[in-house]
Amino acid sequence: MTVPSISVDDDAGSPIDLNALSDLAGHVYSTMHIHPDSELGITLVDIDRITSLHEDWMNEPGPTDVVSFPIDELVPGTPDALSGPGMLGDIVICPEFAQADAAAAERSLDEHVQFLTVHGLLHLLGYDHATEEEYARMFALQDELLDSWGAAR
Repeated sequence: MTVPSISVDDDAGSPIDLNALSDLAGHVYSTMHIHPDSELGITLVDIDRITSLHEDWMNEPGPTDVVSFPIDELVPGTPDALSGPGMLGDIVICPEFAQADAAAAERSLDEHVQFLTVHGLLHLLGYDHATEEEYARMFALQDELLDSWGAAR
């Protein structure tokens, strides 16, 4: 289910299935009742680029696996989310950095980048994991979205 308002770019030259990322994001749009014309950018980058973004925008040292940049404050399932399109924002993922976490989680790199896509998208929708309660809620929703997408494929 490709949604035209979702763009997926690979600036890292990675072996990731970009169509699957677009389809997954479309599934999250549908499941979370996000207006289908709400814009989302997903970009895969190398270690140098993610390090620069992480340090410049998050004030955190070194590289990371995913960074989300929200634009509009869309809340899924609310009248604002359903009534019209908005700009969710951008998700930037570094497959090279994520490789070690993928192995530790016993996932393929594609599966882990899909996990990071959902994680980043939930951050764009206002979810966080700063407290135990938030963590449990966000990670349960991630699992539910990934499971329902896997079942629908």
